[in-house]
Amino acid sequence: MVLGLKIGFLELRLIDVLDILLVAYLVYQVYKLIRGSVAQKIFVGIMAIYAVYKVVSSLGMEMLSGLLGQFVGVGGLAALILFQQEIRKILLVIGKSSFISEEGFFRGLLSGNPSRDNLQLLPVIEAAKSLSQSHCGGLVVFARSTELKFYAETGESLDAIISKGLLLSIFSKTSPLHDGAVIVSRGRIKAARCILPVSENQDLPSNFGLRHRSALGLSEMTDAVILVISEETGQISIAHDGMLEHNLSENDLREKLTTMLSAPLLRPFEEEISGTEMLVDASPAIRG
Repeated sequence: MVLGLKIGFLELRLIDVLDILLVAYLVYQVYKLIRGSVAQKIFVGIMAIYAVYKVVSSLGMEMLSGLLGQFVGVGGLAALILFQQEIRKILLVIGKSSFISEEGFFRGLLSGNPSRDNLQLLPVIEAAKSLSQSHCGGLVVFARSTELKFYAETGESLDAIISKGLLLSIFSKTSPLHDGAVIVSRGRIKAARCILPVSENQDLPSNFGLRHRSALGLSEMTDAVILVISEETGQISIAHDGMLEHNLSENDLREKLTTMLSAPLLRPFEEEISGTEMLVDASPAIRG
């Protein structure tokens, strides 16, 4: 027997309370994923119609409940059509947080500890500084749990060692590869001129252009870390987990990339050559 509580004609069981709480949690999580997008208003409208349908059905209003029931009956198909991008985003979020993901349980079980990419951040930081000073836009994606092969295939395949000169050449305004994103995976530049999904977040300030919206869009759908250099202002930003950190200083950039990517900042031989000059850098915020 399931314990419950009787309120008037309504008998409320513990399993019903659990059911309500789980549905409320799922609805809230879906709302969080689409908050700020055009789909938010559509979602609220659909939920309002469904709530009215349940109320009129409980009150025995047959004509109105029948009319709304026709709408609710095709609601599943309508949701698939209206929320294609949002459903894809939800599935990607579930997939990247799953314990069977590439960095998850099975990889750790086979290798003992998840392996870290031998990613050298110094060339990226120096290239970002140069691009910022010359007001040359840039967009660099650092893959984490997935290699982002789908997005890499939209651009030109490179599979090259990361270097400051190569990044500056790619993002040069006269380069045919500058218009798009560079994808870095497993410590190498995998592709350039890649197309990224654009965020529909309406709360994003209007002064942020397509690069920032693309960086934010990819961060909403994957766990990648995206570095953005503004062509207009020269300011540097980082997008991750659906958030955009704007106008970072050089030291902030070093710290955040190192922390997020769990990667060494310097190669051993670079540390010997550069000495304390690279380790103790008191340069001001990067500005264009």
